[in-house]
Amino acid sequence: IIIAPLQTFGKMQGETQKNNSKANDVRLSNIVAAKSVADAVRTSLGPRGMDKMIQKGDGEVLITNDGATILSQLQVFHPTAQMLVQLSKSQDIEAGDGTTGICVIAGALLNACSELLSKGIHPTMIAEAFKLSARKAQEILISVAKPVDLADRNSVLDAVNTCLSSKVVHSHSDVLAPIAVDAVLGVIDPATAVNVDLNDVRIVKQVGGTMDDTELVRGLVLERSAKNAGGGPVKVENAKIALIQFCLSAPKTDMENNVVVSDYAAMDRILREERKYILNQCKKIKKWGCNVLLIQKSILRDAYNDLSLHFLAKLDIMVVTDIERNDVDFICRTLNVQPIAHIDHFSPEKMGSAGLAQEVTIAGSSSKVVKFTDIVNMGPTITILMRGSNRMVLDEADRSIHDALCVVRSLVKKRFLIGGGGAPEAECALRLTQWAKTLPGVQSYCARAFAEALEIIPYTLAENAGINPIAMVTELRNRHNQGDFAGGINVRNGTISDMWAEKIVQPLLVNTSEIQLATECVGMILKIDDLIPVR
Repeated sequence: IIIAPLQTFGKMQGETQKNNSKANDVRLSNIVAAKSVADAVRTSLGPRGMDKMIQKGDGEVLITNDGATILSQLQVFHPTAQMLVQLSKSQDIEAGDGTTGICVIAGALLNACSELLSKGIHPTMIAEAFKLSARKAQEILISVAKPVDLADRNSVLDAVNTCLSSKVVHSHSDVLAPIAVDAVLGVIDPATAVNVDLNDVRIVKQVGGTMDDTELVRGLVLERSAKNAGGGPVKVENAKIALIQFCLSAPKTDMENNVVVSDYAAMDRILREERKYILNQCKKIKKWGCNVLLIQKSILRDAYNDLSLHFLAKLDIMVVTDIERNDVDFICRTLNVQPIAHIDHFSPEKMGSAGLAQEVTIAGSSSKVVKFTDIVNMGPTITILMRGSNRMVLDEADRSIHDALCVVRSLVKKRFLIGGGGAPEAECALRLTQWAKTLPGVQSYCARAFAEALEIIPYTLAENAGINPIAMVTELRNRHNQGDFAGGINVRNGTISDMWAEKIVQPLLVNTSEIQLATECVGMILKIDDLIPVR
């Protein structure tokens, strides 16, 4: 009677061990895949980090050290490795900066998990302990952060300069940093704003000149030249601007219909009527006082023709054509105009006014842009005219200025600054280790592993700068033990310095979101015990 249940129990125990072995293999595979992604971008961390050259399938070459950009270009097939790519994108959306650091932290936490799992600790207990530790780490970060006033321009500039110090264009940070600060503060009310819509800041890239020629335009810049084929004006003062969505060309038949003309007299009559029709439209536009006309690009038929451009030139109307559909909303908000869908809908209320509209030639190239300045009742938008020697430099500068804008946005969302150079991570590691001693059992062990994992940031900063990482992290621990919570790694001279005195600071939101998002991602990876392909 006793033998059968014992056999059943032995079979169940064997199946359990088999399932546990499979779950451990899946977790190990997931951890290895995710760590490989983290290791791919780890060498790009910090101001002395390396850049990556990425060659796309179409032959285009990309040079960058931005973590989110590098990972977005990788062809990652493992589902868990894709989670780290999505993690970097989440950090890019939330804070805009720290996209490399969050992957490095996640990789270090996964490494700590593999060691804890090898000691037989259950993954759920590890995930719960890590979540507690992340919450405690955020409290520690808030305690060492300092509040910042957006009116204190120098403090905001210090944070932006720290962000740009790790970019390819860091040598031009003295030009780009003030532009980024002024751009964000120019589209919000610093006293009441709690967020920034970066769609209000438009970046126009033009090849020609150097990065030092980049300028902030309090107006609108269109990436196309004025149409002066018919001798039309290229500079208009006291501009009355209209944006039209109808076509200044002869109407056409439906797709399936044709008009067959077999008589020269009929052909002349058609051409005469076409000329009369277009001239009538142009006169109606002039009647309303419009002297600058923006024409949206048309798909079904030509939005304009040579005849309409000729008539508009004779009427002294400056014409800018091929306005993209995606640009219409920004143009309308900036110029305070409304798009006009039909010639009969023209009215003064739908037009905007500007002190000056002129075509400008970009120095060092043959390309031209149209600038609108002194706009009446201008919307809360601003334009950055980015200049560079080639398209590759311009693209990297665009990504860098976007990160700089995001840093200012992070300060608007959470108005606290914290030291850089690995100082906050070292302080968190010290205090979490002390806090772990107050926790019971396995939680204490996991919290200590979490604290040690955070030291990967100062370790990597030192390693990428060519400094002995072990000696530097040991000295950093010693300084923080003595109460110097602002001490961080100064990669310029290879020493431990006061980060506030060195003006190496960053928004608190960058660090808190790094730890929170990385911990959530690691917890999700830990709780996966099987990989089931579905076809």
